[in-house]
Amino acid sequence: MTTPRIVACFGLLALSPLTQAQTSPTSYSITEKGNSADAVTTVYRSGSKALAIVNEPAQGSTPATRIYSLYDIAAGINYTWSPDTNPIPCSSGTFSGDWGDPFAMTAELTKDIASGDVKPAGTETINGIPTLIYAGSNAQASEKIWFDQKDGLVMRAQVTGAGAPLMTLVDITKVSLAPPDPSLFVLPPGCANQKPPRTPAQLMTDETGDDAANFVNGSYGPGSQTSCNVVLRVVQAKTMTPISNIQVAIDTTYNQDNPPHYESGVHNDGTETFSGGGIHEITDQVHNGVVSLGNLPSYFMLDVNLIRPNHGSGAGLVYRQCFAPTTVLLYVVKDYGQPDESVDVLWVKAGRYAVLPAH
Repeated sequence: MTTPRIVACFGLLALSPLTQAQTSPTSYSITEKGNSADAVTTVYRSGSKALAIVNEPAQGSTPATRIYSLYDIAAGINYTWSPDTNPIPCSSGTFSGDWGDPFAMTAELTKDIASGDVKPAGTETINGIPTLIYAGSNAQASEKIWFDQKDGLVMRAQVTGAGAPLMTLVDITKVSLAPPDPSLFVLPPGCANQKPPRTPAQLMTDETGDDAANFVNGSYGPGSQTSCNVVLRVVQAKTMTPISNIQVAIDTTYNQDNPPHYESGVHNDGTETFSGGGIHEITDQVHNGVVSLGNLPSYFMLDVNLIRPNHGSGAGLVYRQCFAPTTVLLYVVKDYGQPDESVDVLWVKAGRYAVLPAH
């Protein structure tokens, strides 16, 4: 079962999130039109709890459906169920960052205004709410946004791509800042007894043995504005033992707007060759799983090959985060050598692993 998200499609505008200029309310009920015809989504929020209800009307022989998603924002846990099914099936998951807060789009608009990408284009009252209109365009698309300045809420957002029809990304029809009914945030019995999965913070602590607050996941952007020298450490999860039989390749010229094509060749012994873009190997600088990557751009491509026969690797995008003049980047390998082997890339903010390893 998918988890509905209110503003996920706004990523089509390719804008990066910024801190909002004003504090968003934490008690509200907001209704908006959905992506499909006549679908309606309502988000209720009370403090650290939020409930999104998606109502899909009947389509031909397909009956109408309702999907509920309850978010515990502080804990990073969400539950999803359909109240019209008996028994009620329930799924749970974890999340971090934006969960679908309708007010999150205000930060995107703030950035566009500050950069001059959009400019004032009049006023209009939408569903009884006065709004300021902002509009802008580039070679790829044009956008138009209706902003409720009083409440700090984007009421409507539309984008038109080159040669494409108009697309409405957000269309809010009703807003109330009164506290919602507390009963909305009570889980049904089928969900209340379900044990939620471990949160990203809990998993991070389990992997490293250190406080999750000491780390930032390098897979999520944007990259930091400040620069720093970066030291990469490749380690096994839980034991944090260095992995020394590795190859490391990096591309500091990677451009998200014009990504290159990478190719790699895997030899029988597990070693690789790397080509494409600006990727180049720096394995000769690795000592016991540690290598200095130098002063890096706000994002870059990193490829770490854990050398084993008939085992290859793949490059991944990493966003720079700097917490000291020299900041440690952990490449944490989970289930090392097993079929379900996976990796987390963690920047070290503080704690025991912020100390540079001795050579």
